Amino acid sequence: MLELMLPPFVACMVLVAMLSYLGLHVIAREVIFVDLSLAQMAALGSLTALLVAFLFHVAPTATMAYFFALLAAAIGAALFALTRTSGKGRVPQEAIIGIVYVVASAAAILVANKIPGGGEKIQETLAGSILWVTWPTIAKLAGAFTALGLFQYTLRHKFLTISFHPEEAQRAGWQIKWWDFWFYLSFGVVITLAVPVAGVLMVFTFLVVPAAIAFLFTRDMRRLAIISWVSGALASLLGLWVSYKADLPTGPLIVCMYGLLLAVAAVIKKTLGVRAEAA
Repeated sequence: MLELMLPPFVACMVLVAMLSYLGLHVIAREVIFVDLSLAQMAALGSLTALLVAFLFHVAPTATMAYFFALLAAAIGAALFALTRTSGKGRVPQEAIIGIVYVVASAAAILVANKIPGGGEKIQETLAGSILWVTWPTIAKLAGAFTALGLFQYTLRHKFLTISFHPEEAQRAGWQIKWWDFWFYLSFGVVITLAVPVAGVLMVFTFLVVPAAIAFLFTRDMRRLAIISWVSGALASLLGLWVSYKADLPTGPLIVCMYGLLLAVAAVIKKTLGVRAEAA
């Protein structure tokens, strides 16, 4: 068991360390589906790389696919930064994010229709291949996430203020759209690297569910991060263990385990609230 499940577990821990933190920003900004949209943009970029290679009769490479995926994610980051909205009477940014996701998905289907094995590529993007991840891939992912984590840490004051207290950033006269672009660009790079390993479903789960669990219990930033990381690690460990024991698909089972943990956390929160009122 250890030989088979250790690489997926380590990969999950690397993903949780980065994605669960970014998920706190996502929930605070109320842009829940931004990762799906950026992931779909990155997937469209990867498929476009395959189409270009097919049209020009050259062998597609991983570097080429990553370049096109990052370019597409950068376009998405610029779009989301420019369309940031606030106040009533305007189109919510979540609607714009949804529109980008739908259009990118439709475009990906059209591109996949023109390349050999396009349908399988879309399926791989959705489900990922966490069970078959290799140690070199984990090392590259950890190295990239370390660099991106340092970037987030260096600019944490700007990013956290804009995410959690945007009115303070506005009063200070910050160029919010500019800082949003850098946040979404780094976010897009994280998603681009994570999706080939875990797939869109798991990436979305790692991003949103641990952060949602944390927000049930606190608003303190340090406690939010700790609860998010711990809950993500616990759900991943339980999902991998049950997957091995029950011989079930690993990715979908981990997603379901995250959902179950969220339900348990909600019950605990409700119980604690009732006890506090009784006291």
